[in-house]
Amino acid sequence: MRRIPLSRRSHVTGFQPLPTGTAEHESALERDFVTLAAFRDAAAAITSQPITLRFRDGAAARRYTPDFLVRWGDGRTDLVEVKYRADLHANWSKLRPGFVVARAWARERGASFRIATERGIRGVRLDNAKRLLPLRGAPIDVAAVECAMTAARSVPQPTFGRVVDALAGDRAAALGTVWRLIARGALAVDLTAPIGLDTPIRPS
Repeated sequence: MRRIPLSRRSHVTGFQPLPTGTAEHESALERDFVTLAAFRDAAAAITSQPITLRFRDGAAARRYTPDFLVRWGDGRTDLVEVKYRADLHANWSKLRPGFVVARAWARERGASFRIATERGIRGVRLDNAKRLLPLRGAPIDVAAVECAMTAARSVPQPTFGRVVDALAGDRAAALGTVWRLIARGALAVDLTAPIGLDTPIRPS
């Protein structure tokens, strides 16, 4: 089992349950990476600290352990290092030899090595993921689903608010239904923008 030390930058450590297993993280940025990856691909299998690579750096024997191995649902595999940009810039000369070895290891196995920073992880898409991901497994009324999907197909220029307004009954229940359908991908919205009542919406 992975031993999770206290991070110099963050003490947010723990385990994140996923449909494909459990991913461990040792910083807030790692946690956010796992959240975003799981939201983008529900079939993604995310393994924390999957390998330790040993190599020579001049006369010194060194080792490097990447943060995650992600096997995406479409068959792609990424070996991923999660780092704050400031840490990359401050420690690049020390980190780079390990990254070179990791890239070669990944290439030999038909995978890709990449570095994920807060610039690519944090933003509106992550905000939406945090809100929507817990709703994917939430119970949903079948009859309400049929009404919402019919409204999304028939309402002119459908938006989140127009679909909700087209549903009969309790407004809070209607909002919950539409949120759940977005979370499950049955209704598509632009996930790179904040989601509100004016957000355009369509059946996916």
